[in-house]
Amino acid sequence: MTASPPTGNPATAGSPASLAWFFGYGSLMWRPGFPHEAFEPAELVGWHRALCIYSTHYRGTAAAPGLVLGLAPGGRCVGRAFGVEAVRENEVVGYLDDRELLSDYVYDRVRLPLRLLRTGETVPAWCYVAKPEHPQYAGGLDEAGVLRCVRQGQGLAGTCIEYVRNTVAHLREMGIAEPALEALLGRLGADG
Repeated sequence: MTASPPTGNPATAGSPASLAWFFGYGSLMWRPGFPHEAFEPAELVGWHRALCIYSTHYRGTAAAPGLVLGLAPGGRCVGRAFGVEAVRENEVVGYLDDRELLSDYVYDRVRLPLRLLRTGETVPAWCYVAKPEHPQYAGGLDEAGVLRCVRQGQGLAGTCIEYVRNTVAHLREMGIAEPALEALLGRLGADG
């Protein structure tokens, strides 16, 4: 069974406590790639969405890296939580590890408390967070460095500029405000 893209209408089958949860903060929100029983707006405290990972595969190369999203320490992030039947947890973990841990383990898969915004309930959820000690971590880039990487990045999945535009468009569609990405998109448009 192939999962259809989320419609934006939260739905939970059964009790949230009976499901295994996964947090999406980027493309996972609109392209999960696995069937799920629940789709909920959710908030993760202590981490924020940021273009903080050098992409040398999908959106750049080793010689001209682009940037992709990661969860960086501090702040908060509104995204989407996906609940699956507990018996399928290992299957989904395997799928997401293959998808997210492609780049020499620049992310850690950790279970963190996630607040489901519709009900206020907190559930443990698998999250892929950026490793600040990893060589591909770009969390310390200034604005000029971020703009340079976004403009130059082009890899197997396309350009980094397309990635940023697509991400902002989907976040807007889902009603998620992301001022830093909106400002970056504005700079990209203003600068050509």
